[in-house]
Amino acid sequence: MEFVATAAFGLEGLAKKELNRLGLEARGETGGARFSATPAQAFNANLWLRTADRVLLIVGEGKALSFEDLFQLVLSLPWEDYLPKNARFPVSGKCARSQLMSVRDCQAITKKAIVERLKRHYKTQWFEETGPEFAIDVSIHGDMARLTLDTSGAALNRRGYRTWNGEAPLRETLAAALVMMAPWKPDVPLYDPCCGTGTLLIEAAYLRSRRAPGLTRSFACESWPLFPKKEMAQLRQEAESRFDPSLIGSICGSDIDPQALDLCKRHIKQAGLGGKITVTQKDLRELTRDGAPPLFLLNPPYGERLSDRKQCEKLYRDIRALYDRHPDCRMGVITAHTGFERCFGKRAQQKRRLYNGRLECEYLLY
Repeated sequence: MEFVATAAFGLEGLAKKELNRLGLEARGETGGARFSATPAQAFNANLWLRTADRVLLIVGEGKALSFEDLFQLVLSLPWEDYLPKNARFPVSGKCARSQLMSVRDCQAITKKAIVERLKRHYKTQWFEETGPEFAIDVSIHGDMARLTLDTSGAALNRRGYRTWNGEAPLRETLAAALVMMAPWKPDVPLYDPCCGTGTLLIEAAYLRSRRAPGLTRSFACESWPLFPKKEMAQLRQEAESRFDPSLIGSICGSDIDPQALDLCKRHIKQAGLGGKITVTQKDLRELTRDGAPPLFLLNPPYGERLSDRKQCEKLYRDIRALYDRHPDCRMGVITAHTGFERCFGKRAQQKRRLYNGRLECEYLLY
């Protein structure tokens, strides 16, 4: 079967590499990475992907210049191979740069065509939709329509450990990507001096300890008849056996906000990492680390409001002072502030354009 692992802009290449490491041949495309897999392999991708948002099963694709084209395309697809008679199948949609720009009409036509196809197969005029959910998406871009089934359910960034986001939430998938793109070697301590509610620290510990990010959550495909329950249970057991907290090493953080730290400690515990990550209340201006030069990884405030901008720019100068106090350290900073390098007083050795939600950001490596 054909699948696509969707990913935020700038993370498609990482998602492709992750799929390759899982033994799947993938090719990057705008908004994700496409791959062929068995149902069990697709479940395993849900379990292990750190930087992807969802794993979608591609039911079919084709040109749709009119609503009639769309209806006939959807009607021609083998929905009965996927949807049991009692399936719940809500339809979502999106349209961009196409003849068909009414998302609501595209959703309604897609639903109507699927019902018509299932009527013919199941010889019935009514579907109660009381069974497992099969979320369907109709995506039309450049007059090409793609019909998919969402195997993930809740988005893959929902690892299950974060109960509250704080003021400047960093999505788990992006946090994992920042760790993966950083120059972090096994013997290098990792420190987040603006740790907030702990997402960067937890994702770093998950990566280092070989902990599958989806280990303790469920996926929509686990209730689908098409997906092999016994094989999926074995894959989950294998993932559990690979998790080794003793591999975590030195991962620490601090923040000046005691409320954020309380949430951070709660999230660390809920992530199953109690006692493996050390966090303390500390002003970044007073921070000094002894021992091996660390990798500082930060998601500082961006100063989006004008009233906060001067305070944030002062913080960026304080971050430079932290950098200077640790001559052999490395540093990674994600920010939406276009003047960060000016305030920091040094150009980054590497830059990546990424998005934190809808905010365009730069990931700067020193």
